[in-house]
Parts: sequence; C-alpha cells; structure tokens
Amino acid sequence: MEGATLSTASPEAILDRLRSAIDQQDGELARALARQLLDEDAAELFEGLDRTEIRALAALLGDETLADLLSQLDEHDAADILEQLPVEHAADVLEEIDPDDAADIIVQVDPDFSEDILVAMEPSDAAEIRELMAYRPDTAGGIMTPEFVAMEPGLRADRAIAALRKVAEEAETIYYVYITDPEEHLLGVLSLHRLVLSRPDALVEQLMFPDPVRVNVNDDQEYVARLLTERNFLAIPVVDDENRLMGIVTADDVADVLEDEATEDIERLGGSAPLSEPYLRASPALLFRKRIVWLLVLFMAQFVTLEVYDHYKGVLKEQLVLAMFVPILIGTGGNVGSQTVTTIIRAMAVGEAAPRHFVRILGKEIATALGLGVVMGTLMFARGAITDGREFGLTVGLTVGVLIIWAATVGAMLPLILSKLRVDPAVVSAPFISSLVDATGLVIYFTVAGLILHVG
Repeated sequence: MEGATLSTASPEAILDRLRSAIDQQDGELARALARQLLDEDAAELFEGLDRTEIRALAALLGDETLADLLSQLDEHDAADILEQLPVEHAADVLEEIDPDDAADIIVQVDPDFSEDILVAMEPSDAAEIRELMAYRPDTAGGIMTPEFVAMEPGLRADRAIAALRKVAEEAETIYYVYITDPEEHLLGVLSLHRLVLSRPDALVEQLMFPDPVRVNVNDDQEYVARLLTERNFLAIPVVDDENRLMGIVTADDVADVLEDEATEDIERLGGSAPLSEPYLRASPALLFRKRIVWLLVLFMAQFVTLEVYDHYKGVLKEQLVLAMFVPILIGTGGNVGSQTVTTIIRAMAVGEAAPRHFVRILGKEIATALGLGVVMGTLMFARGAITDGREFGLTVGLTVGVLIIWAATVGAMLPLILSKLRVDPAVVSAPFISSLVDATGLVIYFTVAGLILHVG
C-alpha cells in the first residue's frame, strides 16, 4: 500500500509527507520519500524545505544517503544544501561523494565556508579535492577522478584479481586496470574482461595493451569528451606532462560535458553569451550582461539596413509595390542563413566537419541552395506575376533564388573561416546571419529590380 502511494503521489504531496516524516523522526520513510522526490524533480526536494527542515532531514538520511542525493543534484543546488549544514556534517557528507563531483560542488560554496569544510575533512580526502580544484574546470584535470585501479606490470593475473576485490569499492570504475611503473608512469591498460579470462600465472605485462590512448590534464574537456565517445571507451586515462597517471575521465563525466557544451553552443547561436549558472538561479542583472553586447552589435548592424533603404528610397517611390515584398524576401534569406549556419556548427561540434572540408561543404551547400532557390523562386515568380505582371514576378522570383544561394554561401563560409582563425564558430549566431542577409538582401533585390524593371 505504501509503495503504491509513493509511486502515484505528486511532488507536492510527497514533500508534505516528507515534512511529516521529519517531524516524526521517521528516517526510513524520509529516505524513501526523499529518493522518490529526487526521481520526480531534484529541485523540488530541497527548494520546499527551510534551513531547519534541511538540517533535520540531513540527520535522518545519514551521510551516505545524503551524499548520494547531492551527487545527483546540480552542483549549485548541492552547494546550497551543503552550506546549510554544520561544518563537521558537511565535511562528513563530502567525504562520501566521489572526488570529482565533490570538487565541482565545493567550488560553488562560499570560499570561507568551503575552506572550513576542507580543513574538517580527512586530510587524504581533502588533498584529492584540492588537487582537482587546482585544474581549470573545463580541462581533463578538472573533470577527472583520481579513483582508479593501477597495478605493476610484474603482477600475476590471479593475484591481480585478488587485489581488485580489495579495492573495488574505492574505485570509480574497474572496467579498466591501468599498468604503471613505480614512478606512476602509464605503461598500458588492461580490460577486466581480458584479465578474468586469462591464465592464473599470466603476467599483467603480457596481457596489457601497451601505449594506450590518453589525454593530458590540460586538454580541453570537449576534446576529451569527443575522443572518449568516438572510441566508445568507458574511461580514458589522464596524464601529466611527464606521462604520470593522474586520474581517469569516465563516460558519465563526459555526458555532463557534452550537455554543457551543447547548452553553450545553443546560447551562442541565439545571440547570447553562455550563462555561468542555471537559468532559474540567474539574476536579471546577469541575463542583461550576457545579452546586451550581442544585442547592441545586432542593433547597430540594422543601421546598415536603414542606410540601404535610404539609398533606394527613390526606387521605392517609383515602384511602391517593391516594398510589399521586402519582408518575405529578407525573411527567407535570413531563414536559409540560420538553417545553414546551425547545420554547419553542429557538424563541426561533433567532429563531422572541419575547415579542411571547406570546398566540399561549400559545394554541398550551394547545390542544396540551387534546389531550394528553384522551388521557392518559382513560387515567388507565380505570386508576383499573378498580381503585378510577369516582369515583376521575374524580379521577385530571381531575387529569391539569388538570395537563397547567397545566404547559404555566407552561412557555410563564416563558421569555417572563424574556426580557422581560432574563433568560436558559435559566435556566428543565427541573429547575426539574419542581420547580414537583411542588408545584403536589399541590395540584391533593388539591383535585380533595376535591371529588369528599369527603375532607379
């Protein structure tokens, strides 16, 4: 009965029952409710509780359960909870969290309080977290975990398996065993599958894969994530400049990285600088700072469009009907440009395209644009010819065709050129492409009108 109630209750109802369990000091029910509420909505779990209730819940859950819950929260939310606990309790909870996750959380905590927590922790645990905090968060060192299994090459397979049983609980993953010399230089890697199936007297150095793929502690996290996913590894070793094994990056680590990078690219494509924290935590002032620069750039770019209008105002007076088709023409060009630049940036982000493919990409996009131009240009010709005559239909139809090819060409070229110049191609946002095509599209439109309609 209890399980059925838990499975169908709303987050609000579960939160009310959780408060009741806290008041009654029912630890078993509190743990069950907290876990289910976390599955429903992680933010709801702690947002609805005040400081006193959070402390009481933390005491009921125990260090291990609370650590498990905090590991599943966003690091900003987890840091908020940690700050509401006494220093000693916060230290005990942090010791139960994987070092890489603990480092992500502790950097979001108030600096003074975080230092108190680290001082209260076991020295070895605190040292691991401090070491991870020393690396930039967007590097392999910043996302790696120091909890891995390493062995010497001269160990027998049966003894290696026995050693694994002793350290299995401490390691983040034991799918791979890393082979190092006494100075901790990485020599090779051995899969657990191969180790288990080997002869008991076989030496580890005979079973290992020498010179495995590795990354440096200072490599960009996006490169690490892409390498791990492309190779279908469960983990990848991280070494320093002297090839000493410092940690590993696991598949769950790169899943977070890929989500962060995708979010950043989407925000840039929308013409906004990436947020440094979750949206609901961001203040209006932060949102203003992130958006104002690009908006001003795009706003100033529209002045060029005004200048084009002013230059051709005589043409508009002579053929007023031209003005009626301006929105659909420049809107079509902007849409094509946005589609193209989004497709190219996505392909570059996942490693499917690069500046060296410039000619192939440009040829592919121009060929696509020719097809689009024929279809949409024909429709526009028909619309213009029916209402304003064949010459006018030819003007707007030809303009659409030329504008689509131009927008596709610009949308394909700019990301590749900027990437070659080591500029983030995501800054070539869809709004920027639209603004550029607006101004140039008007020039194309009025030029074609001058040639066919003999105006201006």
